[in-house]
Amino acid sequence: MAEQDARHEGRGPGSAGRGALLLRAMRQVVGAEHVRDDADTLERYARSTASRSTAPLAVVSAASRAEVIALVNLARRHQTPLYSVSTGKNWGYGDACAVTDGQVVLELSRMNRIVQVDPQLAYAVIEPGVTQQQLADYLRTHQIDLWTDCTGAGPDTSFLGNILERGFGHSPYGNRLQHIAGLQVVLASGEVLDTGFGHYPNARAAHLFPYGVGPFLDGLFTQSNFGVVTQVGIWLMPKAECINHFICTVPEHADIGPVVDALRPLRLDGTLRSIVHIGNDLRVISGGRAFPREQAGDQAPVPKAVRRALREKAGAGAWTVSGALYGSRAQVAAARDALRRALRGTAATSTFLTEEKLRIGARLARLLGYFGLGERLRAQVAMGEALFAMNRGVPNGRFLAGAYWRRRGGLPAQFPLQANPAADNCGLLWVSPILPMRGADALALHAMVAPIFEEHGFDLFVTFSMINERSLGGVITVAYDKEDPAEVARAKQCYRALFDTVMRAGYIPYRVGIQSMAGLDPHGDVFWKVVSRIKRALDPDGIIAPGRYEPGRAGAQVCQIRRQTGRPGPLPPGPGT
Repeated sequence: MAEQDARHEGRGPGSAGRGALLLRAMRQVVGAEHVRDDADTLERYARSTASRSTAPLAVVSAASRAEVIALVNLARRHQTPLYSVSTGKNWGYGDACAVTDGQVVLELSRMNRIVQVDPQLAYAVIEPGVTQQQLADYLRTHQIDLWTDCTGAGPDTSFLGNILERGFGHSPYGNRLQHIAGLQVVLASGEVLDTGFGHYPNARAAHLFPYGVGPFLDGLFTQSNFGVVTQVGIWLMPKAECINHFICTVPEHADIGPVVDALRPLRLDGTLRSIVHIGNDLRVISGGRAFPREQAGDQAPVPKAVRRALREKAGAGAWTVSGALYGSRAQVAAARDALRRALRGTAATSTFLTEEKLRIGARLARLLGYFGLGERLRAQVAMGEALFAMNRGVPNGRFLAGAYWRRRGGLPAQFPLQANPAADNCGLLWVSPILPMRGADALALHAMVAPIFEEHGFDLFVTFSMINERSLGGVITVAYDKEDPAEVARAKQCYRALFDTVMRAGYIPYRVGIQSMAGLDPHGDVFWKVVSRIKRALDPDGIIAPGRYEPGRAGAQVCQIRRQTGRPGPLPPGPGT
């Protein structure tokens, strides 16, 4: 500890001296072992799947709301910014990295209490460190017939972290922000804010009715830097009597337009209650393997002939539609019939998976052996089992496979166990535009971005998800080899071109990575001015996560880096690029 303090004090009497005093005081709050500024820790928290990362001043881990309050007060007193993360697994958007260098990462994974589960009213109250696997295990162990929604980000990712980024999953509760009630927030002043009815000590519906009375504040603390959220109430799903998973294969690229238009009425009228995902062929292929270097060499994109062969082996079409039907047996049967009727005039062919079909498939795969048809059937059964588990809120790391597409060495031997794209040196950037749920818009967006991927030499993975009844959430992946400096440079250029293209076209991303926050306010509009005023009111010292969804401050940092390095924005280089 003495060496650590001396190292900070050796930087001079200004910010470095404040940093040393701050870390010394933080160690008194949380214990010396929970304040780390050694080289290995700083390097680990600077790792990112993105082409740019940032270096923290230190990493401090809090175990309680009281510790968070004390740490925030210390940071304000020492004028040193804090950047809070739940588990730090914000893959593709910056991971655990702050927007700028020199912030103290406030890591909340030790705050992992499941505070309350109400089986009758179907909700849970949890802290930031509660993971998808932890809550699923809790419900199973206590024999509570409720399910969570889960994402494909892996078992050890945070519920709260994903909710605060407005992430989405797969189930009828997949639009996660719509299924919470009551946030607890530590403000920069050290005060604790309870939203909704939560600020009334005798409120009986604090986690049942999100709006409370008066202004509705919950949204202010998502995709913002107005406070540190330390607790959330999330709604849980009653266990369904029946689930059928459906997969629709769309043979040709242009066929996806009519399919989207055919599915839209079913989403609007509630027949399709879960989030439906539509992925192109490479998105499906990358879910089961890495880039085929043995067939295609080192250079992306995959040649057309190889791509066609991989598509056939995976049993995929140009597009694949995937979703689940929930309800009673009668409700699921009716929804299945409605889906068949809706797709009758399209080129899509539908398959409905049940658990009984999967059991039969597994037995047949064993009989067929480990080669040829048996190998293919075994892979399909494994994917079906993972999908069914996710439909019930049981997470699985196998859906992170696409992050490893261009990684040297492909998928790790232990995959999907302990999948960690940042630690495994994967190159991954996501652009996530929102578009109207119209086939013409899906085709138009694809036509805009495909030439960009071709120009920069990358494979185009794209997923369109029906995250609500009227819009599609696009996830466009730039997967690249982080060990190839030339490819890293091309990935930055590709990402910048994608981001600029979707912004100009009006397909604005629903979330962005740390490398894009400076580009969110190209016009100096009133919206972001109001955001800045709220920030100044709640955090006049700018202590909480400066630059996070704060284009003005992020942009100022870009300009500073431009002056210092002569490199262009809006993607300033950082450590690890």
